[in-house]
Amino acid sequence: MGIQQELAAELKDGMKTRDKARTSVIRQIQTEVAVAKSAPGFKGEVDDALYKSTIVSYVKKMEKARVEFEGLGERGAEQAEKLAYEVEYLSRWTPSLPGEDETRKIVRSVIDELGVDDPKMMGRVMGHIMKSDVELDGGLVNRLVREELGV
Repeated sequence: MGIQQELAAELKDGMKTRDKARTSVIRQIQTEVAVAKSAPGFKGEVDDALYKSTIVSYVKKMEKARVEFEGLGERGAEQAEKLAYEVEYLSRWTPSLPGEDETRKIVRSVIDELGVDDPKMMGRVMGHIMKSDVELDGGLVNRLVREELGV
């Protein structure tokens, strides 16, 4: 069963059980996919690859927004909880990324490989890491490269 069919079944079940949070996030993903499909230059099919890329993009945006809402304290707590649920719910369709320890090892190995010790070479290190075949959290990589180079 593809992601589209899974989400359709989940939406139907969510509507039956009156699960507003689940139906809301599924509808939002369907909207995001529709926007991606109608974007200028889209020449593909509505398949699992489109759904996965859309979900990954949406999860990144919601995770960033969740952190911002948490920063608002009590005023943003309700929205932060909603976004945390959405991220958690959609996580089964997102690739699991290496943790901080594994990412730090990759960062250190690339810095050693390139022989970089100048903080001005941060862009070169970032580019080399992000072009690799390993899927990494860009924000985490950025922070770790800064730490390692003393920026």
